[in-house]
Amino acid sequence: MLARGGAYRDYMTVDELAAEREIARAEGRPIRSPWRDREPPAGANQPFVVRLRAPQEGETVVHDLIKGAVTFRNRELDDLILLRADGSPTYNLAVVVDDHDMGVTHVIRGDDHLSNAARQTLIYQGLGWTLPAFGHVPMIHGPDGAKLSKRHGAQAVAEFADMGYLPEAMRNYLARLGWGHGDDEIFSDAEAQSWFEVADVISAPARLDWPKLNHINQHYIRLADDARLAELVVEVLKSRETHLPRDYAERLARAIPLVKEGAKTILELADLSLFALKSPPLPLDDKTKSMLTDEVRARLDRLAQFLASATDWTPAALADRMKAFMEAEGVGFGKFAPALRPIMAAGAVAPDLASALSALGRAESLARIADALSQVQ
Repeated sequence: MLARGGAYRDYMTVDELAAEREIARAEGRPIRSPWRDREPPAGANQPFVVRLRAPQEGETVVHDLIKGAVTFRNRELDDLILLRADGSPTYNLAVVVDDHDMGVTHVIRGDDHLSNAARQTLIYQGLGWTLPAFGHVPMIHGPDGAKLSKRHGAQAVAEFADMGYLPEAMRNYLARLGWGHGDDEIFSDAEAQSWFEVADVISAPARLDWPKLNHINQHYIRLADDARLAELVVEVLKSRETHLPRDYAERLARAIPLVKEGAKTILELADLSLFALKSPPLPLDDKTKSMLTDEVRARLDRLAQFLASATDWTPAALADRMKAFMEAEGVGFGKFAPALRPIMAAGAVAPDLASALSALGRAESLARIADALSQVQ
């Protein structure tokens, strides 16, 4: 580039550069070194940087795959430094050489690099190399339209994992956030790979939509293997230093299929599964104790005996069993369910009563009822 005139040696000192920077800022123009049009000093042995000799007239056009033709006025492009005084390359030269040597044909990156594309175009031209195709993808903004940051909840992909989002849900959501295939919201990796065209990427900045992300994540939680979900739940509970009983694996295996429909994240799934991991004695809170009147205690005792004889402990069968109990008692659900729910939940969040009983199993369910009745005389 030096031999072709596409670059030049700049011998400005630190003080001279600082002065030129102030003048350029005041005049609203990029830095121009006086050495751009000078011959090197005879026998010079002073340090220098190598700068790009950017054209000062005309325009540089970046033919972007997403944004179309983007025009930059050359008088606004600076003579950027290519080599520092110690001989090390700057970013723009290094990335051009690296991409060329690797045979990169398409450079797809965030649109915060769009201005670099103009400078890198001039470097490619100065080196006589074929330009790659550039595509600049819009940044993701927070719901308020500002650049995504910590205050929006998460910034790095790993943080979304910590917040309970599955990788397949994140891939689906992020793909749909800046690109679309008709009205399809949910699609597999294979479908995205088959449908994707860079030209279909949306040119405007996308906004992080938490409700939509939660909806997509909930969809993938429903589809996920229960054993995998159990492992993820255990990781969450261990990170919270939650006590796990010896048979926690069996308990989670029963509970997760019955509660995962209501979970939008793995953190919520852990909350919904926690009720199944507790064992008597389980102290009752004052509100639950106040509901255990003589009448309710007697009815729960009869319900326990009625449930004990059940031959089928599935949610559907247990729902039918409780319905039969209500008919036999001549009462509605409200005469025992409000007290039974917190007994089954043991201070946590629990699903509907039939699912909770099924998840806990016969022995645990009956033990919780007996334990609760023993606490109120």
